[in-house]
Amino acid sequence: MTPLQQFIEAHPRLFVLTGAGCSTDSGIPDYRDRDGHWKRPPPVNYAAFMHEPATRQRYWARSMVGWRRFGSALPNTTHHALAELEQRGQVELLVTQNVDRLHQHAGSERVLDLHGRLDEVRCMSCDWRLARRAFQRMLVERNPAWAQLDATDAPDGDADLEGHDFARFDVPPCLHCGGIVKPDVVFFGEAVPRERVEAATRAWQAADAVLVVGSSLMVYSGYRFVDAAARAGKPVAAVTLGRTRADALLTLKVDAPCHEALAFLREQPRRVMN
Repeated sequence: MTPLQQFIEAHPRLFVLTGAGCSTDSGIPDYRDRDGHWKRPPPVNYAAFMHEPATRQRYWARSMVGWRRFGSALPNTTHHALAELEQRGQVELLVTQNVDRLHQHAGSERVLDLHGRLDEVRCMSCDWRLARRAFQRMLVERNPAWAQLDATDAPDGDADLEGHDFARFDVPPCLHCGGIVKPDVVFFGEAVPRERVEAATRAWQAADAVLVVGSSLMVYSGYRFVDAAARAGKPVAAVTLGRTRADALLTLKVDAPCHEALAFLREQPRRVMN
């Protein structure tokens, strides 16, 4: 039995925190290298998106191209392994920093989307909402020439379209009030809704231990739960490639691909924990 298996067996109620490393096997790139440094420029900033039309044009042009593959991504063995962990009754709550909904597609139900979901857009004035697939059709109808472009995938449905002039890209407004439409995700510089933070806090407090999967924890919105749990005496295990912000707090560190480290969850007979 591996140390990770022993950790999971010893703690029947786990607070699970996941990050981009869970979804790389689904074809969605991650943000950081093994040292926790950015592989590319940081994602769009909330203030720039809200106040600069040019930033919105650039964002939606790249998103329109990137969505074709992101919107079709399927869960991988890591998502299925964590769904199996929930089926065994060992997940108090799975808090994901990802916005791809792949945990839900794999069958996990006790999921909190900390940073929201990319498969829905919302108006920042009247809170009108629309499925991202429907908004994609609107983008394509207004920008048919852009629909022919292809580019390298970037994290979270983005695509690398450097060198293009975004000035003529036509961004649809809210169909209800004409306001600014934004993906229903938390951008950099934007606060995570309080109710999500409170729900995650209640969950780690009720859990026996914390299991981090596929996250460097460099972003404070996720790191804060690990920091608080460790300070409260909860054991913390992390499965990820490279350095994490919480290395000094970890009870167990598994430096390996997520699907390899968690493969045992799908291989051994199910044993429901009471």
